[in-house]
Amino acid sequence: MYPTPLPPHSRRAFLAALPAGAALSISPPGDPDDMAALGRLADLEFTDKEREQAKDRLQQQRANYRALRAAEVPFDLAPCMTFDPVPTGMPLPPAGPRASWQPRADVKPPAGDIDLAFASVDELAALLRARKVTSRKLTELCLARLVQFDPQLHCVITLLRDEALATADLRDRELAAGTIRSPLHGIPYGAKDLFAWPSAPTTFGAEPYRDHVWPLTATVLQKLHDAGAVLCAKLSLGALAMGDLWFGGRTRQPWNPERGSSGSSAGSASAVAAGLLPFAIGTETLGSIVSPCTQCGVGGLRPTFGTISRYGAMPLSWTMDKVGPIARSATDLALVFDTIAGADGKDRCARTAAFPWRHDGDGTGLRIGMLQGERMFQRPEDRAFLDWLRARGQVPRPIALPGAPYGALLTMLHAESAAAFDELTRSGKLAQLSGQGDGDWPNQFRAARAVPAVEFLRAARLRTRLQHEMAKVMADVDVLVTPTHGGPTLACTNLTGHPALVLPIGADDAAGGRPTVLTLIGGLYGEAAVLHLAQAWQRDTDWHRRRPALTR
Repeated sequence: MYPTPLPPHSRRAFLAALPAGAALSISPPGDPDDMAALGRLADLEFTDKEREQAKDRLQQQRANYRALRAAEVPFDLAPCMTFDPVPTGMPLPPAGPRASWQPRADVKPPAGDIDLAFASVDELAALLRARKVTSRKLTELCLARLVQFDPQLHCVITLLRDEALATADLRDRELAAGTIRSPLHGIPYGAKDLFAWPSAPTTFGAEPYRDHVWPLTATVLQKLHDAGAVLCAKLSLGALAMGDLWFGGRTRQPWNPERGSSGSSAGSASAVAAGLLPFAIGTETLGSIVSPCTQCGVGGLRPTFGTISRYGAMPLSWTMDKVGPIARSATDLALVFDTIAGADGKDRCARTAAFPWRHDGDGTGLRIGMLQGERMFQRPEDRAFLDWLRARGQVPRPIALPGAPYGALLTMLHAESAAAFDELTRSGKLAQLSGQGDGDWPNQFRAARAVPAVEFLRAARLRTRLQHEMAKVMADVDVLVTPTHGGPTLACTNLTGHPALVLPIGADDAAGGRPTVLTLIGGLYGEAAVLHLAQAWQRDTDWHRRRPALTR
């Protein structure tokens, strides 16, 4: 049903009633040409009569656009649309059970500071409880290593030294009084610098925001604080969450500091791989956890869309942004994920879902798939991983991803990101961003102005179809093993919201011994399954314990 068009005299009265400057008395002379250009962009051809007829409508739309721009839009105001990864007709996930963890009894104090720096969260939690190390000691060690190696890695934007030490002392006093908040109590960590933290700038890695203070606390950082973790640093990201180039330079990977760490969770992956922090928090819209973890040879978990609140995190795409942990072991990823997951009443997309992870889970009985054809797994370590699965009685079945125009579906990402930074584009400050190439944000934001709403919604409808088709693909498998690179897997699973885990499975001697990786894709809300399989692999191998020569 469509509204009845206003008669001409009513339309004139409506336009006259708009705020001063919002309407023009006559249509700009270029309107028919603009209509023709829009038609060419949409593969439509309008007649001279149709173009002329559209003049009044375009004038009214211009007035509407001016009215929209005149209204204040706070940076953290999300649109009234939400993305749900659960396709229509599928049941929502249950809210429980949650994780089951017990502190280890077999952990001995490390021989020295280097061993302590590379200890897992799981090990550090046991040492803290046994009073064999203090949170102050761990925090001082992390702060010192961040200062020592940041000149080579460029992974730190803001060091929170005084605040971190004060928090660590408080955690030690709580431990002495018998108060243990969670497995993360007293554990130092870092966060990608797009999360709001009121005592420090939140720069988004971009020059226009170098001194930006966001006066609220991101939910994920609040949850970690409440769990007793100690925030030591806000870590680098490529400007506005693209790549590894920020206003302080390019973040480097510790296995070969001549190379960038990829992005955009560049500093988080680099710092954890280098043993500067036990874990860090990153985000992903289209590869920003998977890519830097691959480049740095470290574990990362991109959870199901909506399992972790994004309140207080820089928006890039409201229908694709995800928050996740980066750590050196699957067990550590599970402990952090369990702490930060769940709805908070502030992110409309955030949902509490069951996480039936167990500390002793070994992935027995999981149904395994592998991306179509073993020809995709040509490296010796790929074949070793598949052989390991078969030796456990888990025969991977070939799986093909749905066919879809993945690049075209990312029209939604381009339009959403341009909307998120509309004010920056209009301010004229895009020229201050570190990247100015064809594929960088300034050019993308400008080009996205030409995305018609009709085409955006067509992409959204096709994305709905992709969700249903991906649900069919994953119906008979719990974990899908794939090579870790770009291409359709990365685009597909980010569009559908499926979780992914980057798993070290070998080493590249030509790259300084950097661990090589595979990716494990889970079903929606299937984080426990991929983590159980990864844990089992890491009990039998030690690739995740490799240390870069630079920082060991």
